[in-house]
Amino acid sequence: MTVNGENKEFSTGTSLSELLKSFDFDERYVAVELNRKIVPRVQFSEKLLVENDTLEIVTFVGGG
Repeated sequence: MTVNGENKEFSTGTSLSELLKSFDFDERYVAVELNRKIVPRVQFSEKLLVENDTLEIVTFVGGG
């Protein structure tokens, strides 16, 4: 699986929510693209990942 351009190893069937937690991401502050399609936040826990998936995870950071 590719996450933000880097090869990562995860078990097939890992949910997107579990993957985000493993990277210490807060689901409220990320946008996720899975295989070039945006995943709605309400689907994070039901979206299961498989080998060869490509993820892009974007975090939101406040500032000024």
